[in-house]
Amino acid sequence: MSKLEKFFFIIFPSYLTGLIPLFLITGPFLPDLAITLCAVIFLFNSYKNSLTQYYKNIFFLAFILFWILLLASSLNSDLILISLNTSIFYIRFGIFALSTWYLFKQNEKLILYLFYCFLFCFLILIFDAYLQFFTGKNIQGLLIQGTRISSFFGNELILGSYLSRLMPVFFASIIYLIKKKIISNNYLFFYGLLFILVDVLIYLSGERASFFYLNFSTFFLLIFLNDYKKFRLITFLISLILIILVSVSKPEYKNRMINNTIENSFIKNLISSNKVSSNTIFTSEHDALYSSAYKMFLKNKHLGVGPKLFRYECYKKEFFTNIFSCSSHPHNTYMQLLAETGIPGFLMIFSIFFLICCYLIKHLFFRLFKKFIVFDDFQIALLCSLTITLWPVIPNGNFFNNWLNVVYFLPVGLLIATYDKSKRRI
Repeated sequence: MSKLEKFFFIIFPSYLTGLIPLFLITGPFLPDLAITLCAVIFLFNSYKNSLTQYYKNIFFLAFILFWILLLASSLNSDLILISLNTSIFYIRFGIFALSTWYLFKQNEKLILYLFYCFLFCFLILIFDAYLQFFTGKNIQGLLIQGTRISSFFGNELILGSYLSRLMPVFFASIIYLIKKKIISNNYLFFYGLLFILVDVLIYLSGERASFFYLNFSTFFLLIFLNDYKKFRLITFLISLILIILVSVSKPEYKNRMINNTIENSFIKNLISSNKVSSNTIFTSEHDALYSSAYKMFLKNKHLGVGPKLFRYECYKKEFFTNIFSCSSHPHNTYMQLLAETGIPGFLMIFSIFFLICCYLIKHLFFRLFKKFIVFDDFQIALLCSLTITLWPVIPNGNFFNNWLNVVYFLPVGLLIATYDKSKRRI
C-alpha cells in the first residue's frame, strides 16, 4: 500500500472516527457525514484490496438480514418513499462498524485519537455546563433551561444522554491505553475526578433516563469488571454524596429527578397501596405512546407500519389514543420496533440483547467458579454501552435517529475488532 493509499484508506478515516465525540456535540450532520465517509472509503478499500474477510462474520450477516427486513417493511408501508429514505441508507451504520474494526486492526492509535477527543469534549462540557449552572448561561450565552443544564446542546437538552451513553466508551479507551502502557496509570486520580464531575452533571442535566443509564452502567460495571471495580465504586460513591448535597441545597433538582418521577408513575401507587391501581407504565404520556404503538403492532404484526413512520400513523383514528399518543417515536426501542418493523424486527434486536446477557452470565460464572475471564475490562465497558442501548425497560430515543445510531455503532466496531483479536489468540 502506497503512502497516499495509506493516508486515504487508514489515516484519514481514523481521524474522522476519532473526532466523532466532538462531531456529536455539533449536532447530527457532522457525525453522520463522518461515518458515511468512513463507510464509503471502506467499501472502496474493500473492492480495491479484496477485504472480503470483514464481511464473512455473524455480525454482518445479522445486520444485512435486519437491513433487508427494514427494506421489506418500508416497501410494505403506506408511505414508501418516506420510509425508504431511512431504511435504504441505514446500511451505512453496519459498514461503519466494519470500517472501525478494520481501522483498529491497522492503526491501534485509533483508540488514542478517541481518548484525546473524549478527554477534550468531556473537559470542555464540564467547564461550560458548570458555568451555566452557577451563572445561568454558558460560554455562548445560552441560558439555563429552567433547572435543565444543556451546555452547547442548547434547546435539545441531550447533555445527559451524550455523557451517559459515551462515558462507558471513554472508560474503555482509558482501560485499553493503560493496559497497553500508552498512557500512565498515575493519572487515574485525574480520571476519577473527571468521572465524578460527569456523574453529577448527568444529574444536573435533568434527564431522568440518562440518570438511570448512569446508575445502571455503574451497577453493570461493578458486577462485571475484573480490575477496575474499586475505581468505579469510589468515584460513584463520591458522586452520590455530591448529588445528595445538590438535592438538599437546590430542592428543585430533587423535585424533578425524584419527586416528579414518583408522582407521575406507577411507583406512587406501589408506595401508597402496595399495588398498581392504574395502567400507567412510566407516565400517562408514555402510556399513551405505548398504547398507540401497540395498536399499530396488532394490525401490522409481520412487517410493522414501516421504519420512522410512527409519527405519521399515530394520527390515524384506529391508532389514536389521546393528545399524548403522537410523537416522532414511541419513546421505547422495543415498542417502536414492534410498531414499525413487526415481530421479525423486534426479535432480531431483542435476540442480540438476550445473547449479550447470556455471554455476560457466562463471563460472571467463569470468573467466579473457573477463575477464567471471558471478557477483559475494555470489552466489558463496551458491552456496557451496548446494554444501555438495548435495555428494554426505560424510555429512550428514536431507534432510527441518525445521531443515536452513530453512538450505537461506534462501540460495536471496537468490540468486534477486539473479539476477533482475542479469538485468534485462543
